[in-house]
Amino acid sequence: MKTKMQLKKICIVGCGAIARVHARQLKGKVDLRFVSRNIENASALSKASGGGLVYDQFAEALDDDIDAVVLCTPPALHAEGIKAALSAGKNILVEKPLCVSKQELSSLVSAVEKYRDLSVVVAENYYYKPSLQLMKRLIRQGLIGDLKQIDVRKCFSQKSQGWKSNYGALLEGGIHFVALISGLTDRSPEKVIAKFPSLLSGECERRSHLELHYSQSLKVCLDYAWDLPDRLRGLFQHSTIHGTRGKIIFESNGLYVLTRNSENNFFLKFPGFLDLMGYKAQTQDFLTCICEPGRLPKSGMLQAERDLNIVFTAYEQLEELRDE
Repeated sequence: MKTKMQLKKICIVGCGAIARVHARQLKGKVDLRFVSRNIENASALSKASGGGLVYDQFAEALDDDIDAVVLCTPPALHAEGIKAALSAGKNILVEKPLCVSKQELSSLVSAVEKYRDLSVVVAENYYYKPSLQLMKRLIRQGLIGDLKQIDVRKCFSQKSQGWKSNYGALLEGGIHFVALISGLTDRSPEKVIAKFPSLLSGECERRSHLELHYSQSLKVCLDYAWDLPDRLRGLFQHSTIHGTRGKIIFESNGLYVLTRNSENNFFLKFPGFLDLMGYKAQTQDFLTCICEPGRLPKSGMLQAERDLNIVFTAYEQLEELRDE
């Protein structure tokens, strides 16, 4: 049995809602520490997680003998935090979105390249969802033939408060479904066409429609919104993967996956209620990467760069609309 001295020492940076998710996943697996500008928040999360050292300064945590940090700070602070952690020789799990601009993305790609012995895992849990793993297997098995079109929809009403009000819905929430699409296609689009139907002057976008065009005539449409009332808050909305010999219809959150092949046979699966959102698998991937230097995570810089380039290209078109 491992003693506490043998456990990896991991510090959670920022102690808000998503930090509590990570703390629950890591509790009992590592020696947890906590840092927050609000020392009371850090102390409360430490107590709820079974205890652990508390710091009130990020620099103080980096000076300690920790193995890794989990960055749960607002996105505008991610780039600075990543660079500081890398310089201190720490492995990193950073919340999505990785950063908030193309300039930051380019700078981070260059910075991470210099520290190949350290792991940088991006906490995009959709890459780890059981529903995505199931659909990828079905596609690889050729059950629906070659991919022709994918239509993804997640539209509901959500108020953005605090730092979240500084970002558009596509960057803050829609990035999950961009990752889902990337997981299904496993390549970058050749063309991105973006529309923002409910755009109001001076406000961050709250609804987007993306058309992504890939090689081999594959077209993907994504509709994502925070300004469309829905009694079930986005539950039981459906997305569809169209193939040459059938299609896959899935509940957009991953609750179930329905496959229909060319013989009109139906297969209904509930892929993973024990880890529906993929947090358990994500945490295990992070811990494995820490223990195996050089191992590439399922969601790392490569995937984040691909997904954010889609979002930032869409936002370039948004700025053109604002300038008209």
